[in-house]
Amino acid sequence: MTLRYEPFRSYIRKVGSGQNTSRALSREESANALKLILTGQATPAQIGAFMIAHRIRRPEPQELAGMLDTYLELGPKLKSNQNHRRPICFGMPFDGRTRTAPIYPLTSLILLSAGQPIILQGGNRMPIKYGVTPIELFKCLGLNMENLNIKKVQDGFDSHGLAIIHQPDHFPEAESLIEYRDQIGKRPPLATMELLWTAHEGEHLLISGFVHPPTEQKAWETAKIRGEKELITIKGLEGSNDLPTSRACIAAVSENNKPNKRLILHPTENGFYKKDIKWESLKIWNSQALEALENKGPLTKSIIWNAGVYLWLSKTTLDLQEGINKAKYFLESGEAKIMLQKLIKWREMQF
Repeated sequence: MTLRYEPFRSYIRKVGSGQNTSRALSREESANALKLILTGQATPAQIGAFMIAHRIRRPEPQELAGMLDTYLELGPKLKSNQNHRRPICFGMPFDGRTRTAPIYPLTSLILLSAGQPIILQGGNRMPIKYGVTPIELFKCLGLNMENLNIKKVQDGFDSHGLAIIHQPDHFPEAESLIEYRDQIGKRPPLATMELLWTAHEGEHLLISGFVHPPTEQKAWETAKIRGEKELITIKGLEGSNDLPTSRACIAAVSENNKPNKRLILHPTENGFYKKDIKWESLKIWNSQALEALENKGPLTKSIIWNAGVYLWLSKTTLDLQEGINKAKYFLESGEAKIMLQKLIKWREMQF
């Protein structure tokens, strides 16, 4: 019986042996540990022990790189057509938003209107925040991206540039860990890794949200280990990719593993300063979002600011001002609303 438990017990011993004797796993060990978890070769007791011990110790960059290796091996996969721009892959907390109104669904519609493909990911509401998710927000706008297999997601990505990886539909192995996250009541190291994961294979721009500076530093070190060519880190709202309008936003940009360049994005200097809109409910957000697509209401400034910055950072435009001007055009002309209607029509054809 002991032999059955031994492969995974060795990893628990390493990360859970106490302050003086515990040590980090190697990249290969971390990859194998997560693979044993996702494939059901570790027991529930072992999984819980590993998650809490690893959280207390905090994951190191090579451990995060190993987890990403396993997600890339076992998880869903997307590819870009050769004639498409490389996509933006947004990495944000899977447990969603609870305090501020999300901007990214509307930002995405503007970016898609400009020909910039977008990949989002997440699941259903999950611990520890049980915040609102990408699937819910787009469904609220009339675009239901649930219950699509990965082939259909690829089709939508090829035809319209938008893909939403929905964990319950596309990565059931990872979905099986939600119950552990709930029982532990704390974000496991897996949550840090999720900010850096994308199902996209090939060239892409990864934009990862963060709250605490140590998380950002781990992101850069992990990206270097993995050879991630384009990474932007954003100190966004609740650790998301949404830029605040109530304060300056700290960001950092790197290409081809060159030293990252720090950016301070000032909404005040660009005429977009305002209090960030609070999250209240799906019903209220839906009203605000539909109003914004008519270029009206409290979300408008935030959408233009976010879309303008990302049009610039993705090199769709030459500078920030051009990005802001284009964002205004796609919103004021109704192009963003038309893009939503195109996506809804495509989705209706999948039934």
